[in-house]
Amino acid sequence: MRGVRMGETIMVLGLLLVVATFLGRAARLVGLPTVPVYILTGLAAGAANSFLPVHLAYEDVHVLAVIGLVLLLFHLGLEFDTAAFAKNARTLVTAGVAYIALNVGAGLLLGFALGWGAPEALAVAGITGISSSAIVTKLMFDLKKLARPEAPLILGIIVIEDVFLAVYLAVLNTVINPAGSLWASAVRFAVSVGFLVFLFVLARRGSKIVSRIVNEKTAELFVVGLVGITLFIAGMAEEVGVSDAIGAFMVGLIVAGTNAKHRAETTIGPLRDTFAAVFFVGFGLTLDPGSFGGVLTPVLLAVAVSIVVNLIAGVVAARVQDMPALIGAEIGLTLLSRGEFALIVATIAATAGLDERIMPFAGLYVLILGILGPLLVTYAPRLWNQPRQPSPDQAPAELSTASRPA
Repeated sequence: MRGVRMGETIMVLGLLLVVATFLGRAARLVGLPTVPVYILTGLAAGAANSFLPVHLAYEDVHVLAVIGLVLLLFHLGLEFDTAAFAKNARTLVTAGVAYIALNVGAGLLLGFALGWGAPEALAVAGITGISSSAIVTKLMFDLKKLARPEAPLILGIIVIEDVFLAVYLAVLNTVINPAGSLWASAVRFAVSVGFLVFLFVLARRGSKIVSRIVNEKTAELFVVGLVGITLFIAGMAEEVGVSDAIGAFMVGLIVAGTNAKHRAETTIGPLRDTFAAVFFVGFGLTLDPGSFGGVLTPVLLAVAVSIVVNLIAGVVAARVQDMPALIGAEIGLTLLSRGEFALIVATIAATAGLDERIMPFAGLYVLILGILGPLLVTYAPRLWNQPRQPSPDQAPAELSTASRPA
């Protein structure tokens, strides 16, 4: 593995990133986001495809891709204004729960409408009901949405979705493997909740501890220590069933409460963007276009349902926060993309022996929304004359990131 194969893997990955760079430049020239470009680059180079003369397996870049996801969510935690969230916590949670209930409920009904049984329908609910934290986060940075009035609501929904995952996975495992799994699921759920409580306490009380660890004058040791803490907490979160994403997000929250926040933003930013590109290229590598033909009709139906329900859910969430309906529609489009979690659910379902169409269904569904979501949120607001950039009088005072570009 260390010899020719390792050299070939590094060479191909480097080539794909160079290709993605040039395609990304072309996309920027016409106002497109880079996420779809990265996904399509990975899709074209997947081991199951023959679009390019070089191939790469997702397993070869898996760890690098996970680091990309972790750094994206860490940086999101840095930008999250806990004071603004706490000020409106009740309505934000209500809006988030309403958004999740509408999307997951619609996914469950869709699963039954497609003729699948309860286990498959529950899997479809997870596949279609939960946003991609990675894609949404990248869009928030790329489109400068962190300074927008609706940013706390979008970020709050992402956090609530990650908390919901612990409950959902426990229920899914119980339904898929009912024999003897109830107690094990209850224990896993209790451990997950306990770790979440620990993370929240750490986010509120752990700033001084983290400050001592990252209080380093040299840039080298500062970055090494910060990335080390983030990966450690993210890994712990993944091990107890919470998700590495929310673990990294919490570390970002902690660092945001220290005097190292600005330094972390400037030093971690380039790492975030580089590893995030690997994540999205790796995302494309996991998809197999050859298996999409048999699920095209149900996937197109699912995409149509998701767009409509996301628009409705976004408007409902916005109205709970006393925001205009058009802002709610933009919130729904921002959260439309599905991604890493959908593929995890599909893998769990396939491993448990559920309907074999679940895996290609999830793959094609994720591919379409992974590309369509960023395009819609980039261009759709122009149709209703809603500017994507905030004017100075629009930026809320409580958002500290209002004047800083992503």
